Amino acid sequence: MGSCYYDYILADRTIIPDNLQKHYDEKIAYLPCYQVNDRKRIISERQFTREELGIPKKGFVFCCFNNNYKILPSTFNGWMRILRAVEGSVLFLYADSEDSKINLVNEANARGIESERLVFGRFIPAEENLARYQVCDLFLDTSPYNAGVTASDALWAGLPVLTLLGQSFASRYAASLLNSIGLPELITNTQEEYEALAIALARNPQNLTEIKLKLANNRLTAPLFDSPLFTKNLEAAYIKMYERYQADLPPEHISIG
Repeated sequence: MGSCYYDYILADRTIIPDNLQKHYDEKIAYLPCYQVNDRKRIISERQFTREELGIPKKGFVFCCFNNNYKILPSTFNGWMRILRAVEGSVLFLYADSEDSKINLVNEANARGIESERLVFGRFIPAEENLARYQVCDLFLDTSPYNAGVTASDALWAGLPVLTLLGQSFASRYAASLLNSIGLPELITNTQEEYEALAIALARNPQNLTEIKLKLANNRLTAPLFDSPLFTKNLEAAYIKMYERYQADLPPEHISIG
């Protein structure tokens, strides 16, 4: 927060590794998993079809339901190169206004990508939104402002998320989620690596199937969606903070688990 009156910031070792502690005024309260999730969220039983979503019957479906303001030119350029490399693929996006749709289509056209390869989804209830992810094949994260809740929504619905690891809190968020659910292989370190992996997964369905199976197996056993474990760890962190306060000790880095 850049302010002296916040004592602690909750994080994990992915979001704030030791070498980045110096950039924070707060002391770090390290938890095994940073993000709290409700493991009882309901996924609608509605089975969306490609046709009703405006997606072609065939072809790989990349998606990103992040807010449009997170889509920087560098990210969009990469997405267009990915679409160009994966024949018949489409990019399913959430657009919060008609202007957003028009601008994104125009930018795609300027990069040689046909308008029909961008598909836009509207706002729908949360339970149905989770079900809608199941029509997609791979979530492409934005950088340097990652998906947060949007990424955990996708993972909860069984959709793998591909991210690019940065240096800031917001650019390490999705990597934290992937580590917390046991999918570090979807964390990339350069734009080139990010694009290459997206293309490789689209061209090798067996590899992607194995990742989806791993995600399904980890979904209810890994820390990301273990709400009782998160609660236990958060309470342990609060107790340590308060014990230091009661002992007249200054805030210091805390590690739980």
